Amino acid sequence: MKTTSGQKIKIGLFAIAGIAVLVAAIFLIGNQKSMFSSTFNVHGMFKNVNGLQVGNNARFAGINVGVVDDIQIMTDSSVKVTLTLNDDVKKFIKKDAKLSIGSDGLMGDKLVVIAPGGGTTNAAVSGGEELAVVNPLDVDKIIAKFTKIADNAGDLVEGLASIVNKVNSGKGSIGRLLNNDKMAKNMENTVKQAQTTMANVHKTTTTLNEDLTAAQHNFLLKGFFNKKKKAAKAKKDSLNNIKKMQKDSTKSVKKVQKMQKDSTKKAQQ
Repeated sequence: MKTTSGQKIKIGLFAIAGIAVLVAAIFLIGNQKSMFSSTFNVHGMFKNVNGLQVGNNARFAGINVGVVDDIQIMTDSSVKVTLTLNDDVKKFIKKDAKLSIGSDGLMGDKLVVIAPGGGTTNAAVSGGEELAVVNPLDVDKIIAKFTKIADNAGDLVEGLASIVNKVNSGKGSIGRLLNNDKMAKNMENTVKQAQTTMANVHKTTTTLNEDLTAAQHNFLLKGFFNKKKKAAKAKKDSLNNIKKMQKDSTKSVKKVQKMQKDSTKKAQQ
C-alpha cells in the first residue's frame, strides 16, 4: 500500500511536533537544573541528610538558586553534600553562610537552605568552599521518644483507673473511708474529741499560769521565790566575775609575753 502525500505531510508534522516538545522539555529541565548557565560549587559535611536526594533544590532567601549535585558518604558519621549554584548569586553568599536541610512545605521534597552567616565577614565565596552546616533533627529518635512517653502515659492512666475503681468499690483505706458512713462518722467523732482535748489542755495551762502568778505574790511563798531569784542572781554574778577574771588574766599573760619579746629584742640588739 502506497503512502499518499497527505499522510506524508501528517507524519512530518507529527515528527516536527514531537521534536519541538522534546527540545522544550530538555530546555525546561536544563534551565531548572542550571545546565545552561554559569555555575559554581560549594559543599557541606552533614551527619544525616534526612532523606535528601540528588537533584533536589538549593534555596537562598526563599529562591531556588541551584540543585544538589552530589551526595557522598565520607565516613560512618559524615556525608558530603555538593551543591551546584547559579553564578549570579555568588556575590550574595558569604564564606560564613550556613547550610541546613529543610522541606518544601509540610510534606514536600527535601531541599538545602542556604542561610546568611552571623559573622562580620563580607567575603563572598569563590567556589569549591566548604560551608558550615546545621544538622537536621533525627526524626526517628524523636518519634521513638514520643512513643515511649505515650506508652508510659498509657501505663499511668491504667494505674490511675485501677486505683479509682478500687476506691469506688470500697477497697483500700481511702475506699472504705469514702464509702463507709460509719467509719467516716467515727473519724469525725475522733477529730472532735481531739479538738476538745486540746481546748482542755489550753485551759489547764492558763489556770496553772494564773496559779503560779498568784503563788509568787502570796506573802507565805514570797520569801521562797525571792530566795530563788537572789540565788539565781548570785550565780549569774559569780559567772560574770569568773569571766572577768579570765579576761584580766589573759590580758596579763599577753602583757608578760610582750615584755619578754621586747626584752629579747633588746638583748639581741
